[in-house]
Amino acid sequence: MRIGIDLGGSKIEIIALDAAGNTLLRRRMPTPTGDYSKTLAAIKQLITGTEQQLGQDGTIGIGIPGSPSPTTALIRNANSTCLNGEPLQDDIQQLLQREIRIANDANCFALSEATDGAAAGAASVFGIILGTGAGGGIVINGKLHEGTNLVGGEWGHNPLPWMDAEEFPGPACWCGKQGCIETFLSGPGLSGQYREITGEALSAEAIATAAAHGDSAAEAILQRYESRLARALASVINLLDPECIVLGGGLSNLQRLYKNVPALLPEYVFSDGVNTRIVPPLHGDSSGVRGAAWLWPADD
Repeated sequence: MRIGIDLGGSKIEIIALDAAGNTLLRRRMPTPTGDYSKTLAAIKQLITGTEQQLGQDGTIGIGIPGSPSPTTALIRNANSTCLNGEPLQDDIQQLLQREIRIANDANCFALSEATDGAAAGAASVFGIILGTGAGGGIVINGKLHEGTNLVGGEWGHNPLPWMDAEEFPGPACWCGKQGCIETFLSGPGLSGQYREITGEALSAEAIATAAAHGDSAAEAILQRYESRLARALASVINLLDPECIVLGGGLSNLQRLYKNVPALLPEYVFSDGVNTRIVPPLHGDSSGVRGAAWLWPADD
């Protein structure tokens, strides 16, 4: 049995999978906001309760909104700020008295979709989460590629490529830079662009609905968004040349992206053709927690 935990800012979710990837149990509880000790206790409670209910122990993988430093093993870059600077993996291993595995939540998403999701069977996969941020993960031949610095796939904190004069230098990002892909392609980024032009605050879904009903401002903003997404993905294709790109997060529900963005790629990809598939996730919002469970592959 494989157990996965998705440690989010508002909820902690657990899933238990059998050897074939079937769901044995899935539940969630609120994250103790801003309290590291209570967060550890909640994780232990979920794991202990799951194993007792199912009558068996499992391997444990945890997806987090950040990553452990390869130098100190302390968590960094987590928007759940109480995790930053903490030895999360060591602390949970001490609580449970066994080995666990931890990875960035976007890496878990990519691993899930590459293992038994929309990109199953693809030799190379880039999975991205377009939500409150813009994270990414890379899977090669079924194996997660985290990199030497454990930042493999962090495309959201590269600058938007091929900026025009209107875009440069780009909005300020929480990371301290300007013009990061995340500031343009995240849900808040898209909503902010609509608010700047119209003065109204709409969600990404509402902007798409407005465009479908003839709102010219919404349509223009979505076309601009598609151009930026195409440029950002083209830079990934020029570097990694993945067989498949899976979009996740709330913005992956915009169905027009799967038609319009591939049509824009040839202008930016350094090739005479673009065969990379761009697809929606098979497991939807379950992908993160499923990918955490798959941090323990079948041969481990």
